[in-house]
Amino acid sequence: MKPTIVVIIEHFNGQVKPVSHELVGFAQKLQQITGTAIRAVILDAHPAALAGQMADTWALDVTAVQVPGLASYNGEIYQSVLVDLLGEFEAAYVCSAHSSQGMDFAPALSVALNAACITGVEGILEEQGRVCFTTSIFGAKAVAHVQPTRDISILTIQSGMFKPQKPDNSGPGKVTIRSCECNTSKTRSTGIKKAETDMTGITEADVIVSAGQGLADKENVDLMYQLAALFTKSAVAGSRIVCDLGWLEYRCQVGVTGATVSPRLYIACGISGAVQHLVGMRNSEFIVAINKDPAAAIFQIADICIVEDLTTFIPALIEVYEKTKSEGGQNG
Repeated sequence: MKPTIVVIIEHFNGQVKPVSHELVGFAQKLQQITGTAIRAVILDAHPAALAGQMADTWALDVTAVQVPGLASYNGEIYQSVLVDLLGEFEAAYVCSAHSSQGMDFAPALSVALNAACITGVEGILEEQGRVCFTTSIFGAKAVAHVQPTRDISILTIQSGMFKPQKPDNSGPGKVTIRSCECNTSKTRSTGIKKAETDMTGITEADVIVSAGQGLADKENVDLMYQLAALFTKSAVAGSRIVCDLGWLEYRCQVGVTGATVSPRLYIACGISGAVQHLVGMRNSEFIVAINKDPAAAIFQIADICIVEDLTTFIPALIEVYEKTKSEGGQNG
């Protein structure tokens, strides 16, 4: 068997996650460089339907591993099953999502296989005849080019970076179903409790004022609401760190583990521009970034860049707005 690119399909509640389709897009781009065949793997108690869906959509050969009792993700089972399967497939590259699930099993899998492990992959290059992967470092202020030196590479792929291409006049891929008895000795899944969050406010807003760690203090959150109040149909949002600190509720979070938004105007206040956040707001029509760090990565995608302390700039902006509004009313 020739070396292969293996895509690990991520799914939840009977549905293939959108990031799994993006993994196919990544694998397609990698295939253009390496000429290596692509195949996919899915693990579940009842994987046949989802395997058929991926095989039909992307003309991929899919191995569906039926694990009795696997009602939800279990990292120990994934590692146990994949170690044997990847060896059989002579996998050269293993593509998983840069998600809580992918980041759980990928490092352990790389140790078990004595493989390279490259996380948060955002791009693919070819340098000196070898494949090179790009990933953000130092809070997205720099990009590293990483070349694996092992025969097999375990990769976690950042969402929002790759779009799959529909196959040209190809028939559906082949689905192979296997059954595997796998018992866990160290961990067990007890189920998933869904957070009671409502993100409709930020997903439907025309203007979003978003807070980052550069806010520096919880008291400065009020500035976000004051700025948002200048616009109609506006909302306040934030990066993950702001929500983790308890400055905003998780329903306000934008990014990989939060909401994906596309407002007419996105005002990023004190946000560094880590790719995990950019994934959730890169489709905004117009982006204004306020940050006192001139090297902040957010400036790379912003339409207007304001290098200033937000606690100085925002009050000044509000003051000018109120003065202009007052003068306009008197003239009217």
